[in-house]
This record gives sequence, C-alpha cells and structure tokens, in this order.
Amino acid sequence: MSKIVLITGGSRGIGAATALLAARQGYVVAVNYTTNSLAADEVVRQIRQEGGQAITVQADVAKEAQVLAMFEKIDAKLGRLTALVNNAGVVDQTTRVDAITYERLQRMFEINVFGSFLCAREAVKRMSTRYGGAGGSIVNVSSAAARLGGPGQYVDYAAAKGAIDTFTIGLAKEVAAEGIRVNAVRPGIIETEIHASGGLPDRARDLAPQVPMQRAGSALEVAQAIVWLLSEDSSYTTGAMLDVAGGR
Repeated sequence: MSKIVLITGGSRGIGAATALLAARQGYVVAVNYTTNSLAADEVVRQIRQEGGQAITVQADVAKEAQVLAMFEKIDAKLGRLTALVNNAGVVDQTTRVDAITYERLQRMFEINVFGSFLCAREAVKRMSTRYGGAGGSIVNVSSAAARLGGPGQYVDYAAAKGAIDTFTIGLAKEVAAEGIRVNAVRPGIIETEIHASGGLPDRARDLAPQVPMQRAGSALEVAQAIVWLLSEDSSYTTGAMLDVAGGR
C-alpha cells in the first residue's frame, strides 16, 4: 500500500524540508500551499527530480471549503491518505497582550488551531479503521513557545500552540484504537523564513546564545523528527510531544 502524506504549509521552511525527506523515505507527497505556488512547484520539482512522487494542493487551511476541496483532490489524484503533517502556521509582529487586536487573534487561531482541527478531521475520516481505513499517523507542529509563553512578543502564538499540544493529546487517545497515532514536535529557534514574517529576520541568530546548544536549529533537523514520528519506527508512540529545541 502506498504511503500518502499531506504536508500543510509545505512550500517552505520546515514543511518543505519535511516534504523532501518524506519523499526520500518512500512517501507520495501532497504539498499544500496558500498563495506561493512557485515555491510549492519547486518542492515538487525537486522531489520528482529525485525519483519521488508529489503534487501541489492549494488551500487556506482556515477555510473549511478549501480544506474539503484539497482532500477531495488528494483522494482523486493520489488515493487514501495515510499520513498528515499539520505544519501550516503563522506568527505576527511582536507585541504585548495589551496591544493585541481581535483581528490578529482571529487570524492566529483560525490558521494555527482551526486549520489543524479541520485537516485532522478529514484525515481521520480517511485513515481510521472506523471508516474502513488502514490506520495512519498525524504529526502536529507545535512550538517550544507553548512551554515558554512568548512574553513580550507572541503570547497569542504561544497560546495557539498550547492548544495544539492539548489537541494532540486528546486526539491521540480518541483514535488510538482505530489505528491512528497522533504526536507533536515542538521546534525551538529554527532558521526559517517565519521570523522575517514576524518582523524579526535576525531572530534566530540573535537568540542563539540563549539556547543551551548555542545555535539555532535547521528545518531538516525538525523534519527528521517529524518523519520519524510518521514512520513505523515510532509504532508504539502516540500522544507524545517531541522537543526539537536544542535544550531550550
């Protein structure tokens, strides 16, 4: 049976690294993107150049209709999903809680939390033995911020990732007897473009001295943890939070 994985936010950063590594491990990959089709196309091109199979699937995970259409496209083009990486997420400009707007909170939770719920819901319908599936694996991308709180910068982001941690534990217990494992990775300071989108392009370099290992991590290092949790090498692991944070 083919191993088919959907990676949300798969066009760059941790998502792109995970897509490439999963393809090398024999997965057929659906690379989700919201707007940057060129970046998603490049990830698929690299996978195919290495002999793998991949397609792009456009969807804003915060929009239910788009999520449903994305899963229908995967069903039609690749077959029944066996793995999901809930990686799509956003940060925002650094701010304190007393300056946060409702619009910012809405965007933060719609993408980071609601989107993960929607994608997991559709994945369970395809993977669960309750629905005739053969089982599968879900990995949610949380953050060390869920433990640290993000004071003075991203308390809303940290709270959204805290919700992902709780979601991971609850869903893992809910579907464990249906052949689905659900785990999370919590990256720390990782060298990706997400820092620039939050207005701090040098954040990884600036915070590296605060990390016990004295460096930022790479997208590949996080991808390796994700792909391990997807694989049968972690067959007795569910409901776990794997910190990939250099000891932070």
